[in-house]
Amino acid sequence: MNIDRVVFAVAGSFVVLSVLLSQLHHIYWLGFTAFVGINMLQAAFTGFCPLAMILRKLGVPHGTAL
Repeated sequence: MNIDRVVFAVAGSFVVLSVLLSQLHHIYWLGFTAFVGINMLQAAFTGFCPLAMILRKLGVPHGTAL
């Protein structure tokens, strides 16, 4: 897997997990869903993604999501 796919997989997993936690534990877990969404939105405009930077340092190969 390349960096783009890992970032999409992690973000999607975080969204699903936080929605499940909001239904099973407390509604405030939706704040985490909003945080992930806001981070994805700012990354789309600025190109700054902390997870991608970490993955790059770990040696995950570059690539495109398609």
